[in-house]
Amino acid sequence: MAWSNEELGRIGGSDDLHISPFRGDGSTLGTPTWIWSVVVDGELYVRGYNGQASRWYQAAVAQRAGRVSVAGMTRGVTFKTVEGPINDTIDDAYRVKYATSQYLKPMISARARAATIKITPENS
Repeated sequence: MAWSNEELGRIGGSDDLHISPFRGDGSTLGTPTWIWSVVVDGELYVRGYNGQASRWYQAAVAQRAGRVSVAGMTRGVTFKTVEGPINDTIDDAYRVKYATSQYLKPMISARARAATIKITPENS
């Protein structure tokens, strides 16, 4: 399933994404963690500020599913790691959305790029 254009518009204009990958049991949601998100080419991406050491990132990679709350929506989602040239476009999206933040530079660093996740909504 894909995000609708209306959902992506709301998410893209929002700065309130909370991610909750499942815990090790595969059914209990982890504590919601606020993270930055960007929309690129009709897809939703997030990164771990602390790179692959981020606890939410490790859980997302291990469990590949969970929940996000953003722009007044709560959705079950799947997670997929991202590598390659798309990261350049994701960097550009971070530069536009978070241009005035002191945290922008770390979010487009090699450490954060190595912890890039694509979030896709589950069928509902």
